[in-house]
Amino acid sequence: MSMRERMNRLRASAASEARTATETVVSSSESECEPQEELHPGWASFGVTLRRGAKGDYLVRRTEFSLDYQHGTHQLGELIEAATGLSEFHAAQQPVEPKSILYLDLETTGLGVGTGNVPFMTGFAFVQGNKFIVEQSLIRHPAEEYAMLYDLEQRLSNYRYLATYNGKTFDWPLVQNRMIMNAMGRELKQPLHLDFLHPSRSIWRNTLASCKLSHIEEERLGIFRTEDVPGSLAPQLYFQFLADGDPAPLEGVFLHNELDLLALACLSIRFGHLLREDIFRRIPYPEETEELVRTGLWLEHMGKSELAEELFGQALLHEEPSPSALNKLAARDKKAGNWQRAVVLWQKVVHASGSSLSASGHDACIELSMYFEHRSKELHQSLHYCAEALVRMQSVSGGRRLSDKETIALQDVRKRIQRIQSKIHKLELGALTK
Repeated sequence: MSMRERMNRLRASAASEARTATETVVSSSESECEPQEELHPGWASFGVTLRRGAKGDYLVRRTEFSLDYQHGTHQLGELIEAATGLSEFHAAQQPVEPKSILYLDLETTGLGVGTGNVPFMTGFAFVQGNKFIVEQSLIRHPAEEYAMLYDLEQRLSNYRYLATYNGKTFDWPLVQNRMIMNAMGRELKQPLHLDFLHPSRSIWRNTLASCKLSHIEEERLGIFRTEDVPGSLAPQLYFQFLADGDPAPLEGVFLHNELDLLALACLSIRFGHLLREDIFRRIPYPEETEELVRTGLWLEHMGKSELAEELFGQALLHEEPSPSALNKLAARDKKAGNWQRAVVLWQKVVHASGSSLSASGHDACIELSMYFEHRSKELHQSLHYCAEALVRMQSVSGGRRLSDKETIALQDVRKRIQRIQSKIHKLELGALTK
């Protein structure tokens, strides 16, 4: 027998012995673990129980809300009607039904979607019959993560839409990464996403101080939390629990996560009503010019042109229009070829900005100068607005050293003035020679 054959036989024999020993240890461990551990009595005080899933144990808290439950300005039952408007997020797909939406919000040990960030709590909510159910899973140690993720995967397969706030960038990639880290096989099927962070930023970026969900719910959904645990403290409270085993500090984390899911549902109702064009009937239309224009631009992007024009009209009638908002609307009109209104808007911006040194004012001056030079051929008007832009831009500097970008912008304006003056001079010479 050759040396290679002998070595192969030895390897096979060793592997067989290792498998036998492993099976014996596992069998022995399972028999030893038959007496089930008792759950800390502190969990029961806020409704947390032990779930024994197909792949292991973890903790769960389930809370039921009636659909007539009022949360801020909305009743949860409004989702039945508003959900049809959410179909515009995926226009080519089937209409959205409330029962097809799973709301998801994670509480994690850190930031980012890297391997070191673990979702210790998975919160999700859904409509079931005449109830709105919030269900939250929590792991007491890393060994329970697989069971929690396995059950989450099974649940996700029953829903067509996944509703989140920044879920496309954070929650969903993190769930996928953790499933890969737990060797759960093939990549999870991508759901149809309803991520409400992006439309929120589109509409409220310059209107609200922050686009955090907790801020939007106060400013636009009429939801005010009392004694809420900030999300930034959730990891610290979880690590405290891991250190001392006392579940009491985590009650606030469960409540915070529950309120996030309720706010997310109300935000989906808000956008659903908006896309159903119920803005005047079910929700108030925005009062500030900035929000009117931004809402209109987002609605137009979502295919609601008639309602968008109605909001644009409201913005133009505003007594104190926002120059930056009017500039946005003018840019939209310029792109669409609606030059007549674009010119009116730019002139409104110049007038509204007055003697202020805002960027909106000199940007509008430049746009007007280009229009009168290249489209209407009114060179003296073009020169007037270009000179006005130069004055405003020089005043902004206030004698300080200009940045490279500001220097280039000033040089461009001076070149434009020289070019327009040269054109005027040629026209005047041509008129004299005739």
